Amino acid sequence: MAKNKKTRLRTGFTTGTAAAAATKGAILFILEGKKHSKVEIELLTGDHITIPIYTCTSAGGKKAKCTVIKNAGDDPDITHKAEIGAIVTLFENRNKSNIVITGGTGVGTVTKPGLEINPGEPAINPGPRQMITQTVREILKEKKISMPVKVEIFVPEGKTLARKTLNQRLGIVGGISILGTTGIVTPMSHDSYIATIQSSMSVAKACGITKLVLTTGRRSERYSQALWPNLPEESFIQIGDFFRMSLKEASKKGFASITLAAFFGKSLKMAQGVPHTHAAKSRLTLHKLADWSLELTKNKAFSEKILSANTARHAFDFILDQYPEVILHVGKQMVKSAKLFAGTHVHIRGIIFDYNGNIIFNSDSH
Repeated sequence: MAKNKKTRLRTGFTTGTAAAAATKGAILFILEGKKHSKVEIELLTGDHITIPIYTCTSAGGKKAKCTVIKNAGDDPDITHKAEIGAIVTLFENRNKSNIVITGGTGVGTVTKPGLEINPGEPAINPGPRQMITQTVREILKEKKISMPVKVEIFVPEGKTLARKTLNQRLGIVGGISILGTTGIVTPMSHDSYIATIQSSMSVAKACGITKLVLTTGRRSERYSQALWPNLPEESFIQIGDFFRMSLKEASKKGFASITLAAFFGKSLKMAQGVPHTHAAKSRLTLHKLADWSLELTKNKAFSEKILSANTARHAFDFILDQYPEVILHVGKQMVKSAKLFAGTHVHIRGIIFDYNGNIIFNSDSH
């Protein structure tokens, strides 16, 4: 029997790299009068990558429009296979060689402080801006040309894609962000989600917020917002599975008060100090829950019933009815774990919701 070989995950490239490639395709079209099937881009790491050009047409005079299809490799990414484009214009004033980068259709505009880009500017991060500038300068130098260049980055489906992101919360309106720190997407790195959490905290800090409510997803956030309707939207941050990283980041940014609001399944993993609460660790967490239940209730049959549960949610239903003190213990342990990650100087409040949004644990009440 043939052995299964572990397939190496494919790397991809960022929206920033796609924008730089589209820019290069367009400027070469203007200067050479022909479409290149592919272009080579220097990444911010100093490495080079070859990217296929999707479309390239003249827009009249010294102006061309070029697009690239974003390839995120094996990293889950809502911009995977999105069309990223650049409209490049060369101006005849040979006494200047400035490069202006703007955002067109589908590229968001920053409206809140705290991000790498100032309010009013297109949401094109410093990394992509550097790559685009570097690409243009290289070509002008190679062709021995000195003239002003305008680069307008656009994403035809950007407004639609942005609805699947947290951009609105970050104050990025009208489209997606053009991102990238190195230019390469590393599979399963979760870099984009981590960057979103960090950016959300930076925006909250810049808005003068001192108390954060960290939730694990949209539903727990919705219940939290209903619970604290007077808190500004920026106070609520979805951390997904990034328990330790989020608490450390919030602590580093100087937030004095953090509320953790989650359902029982995630709370159970947090209670056990699991730094990244991915579902793959479910069976181990049920074993620990069974151990805690035996210590608290001295009921071996009940502990075994927990071990035979399909999921933490399944266990939750009968624990709540029979031994609610077990849930109280999980909540207290969740807060204890959070303090280990955030530091003792940060006030941690723990909230556990049932699956209808009712509070079944509140550490401030115990």
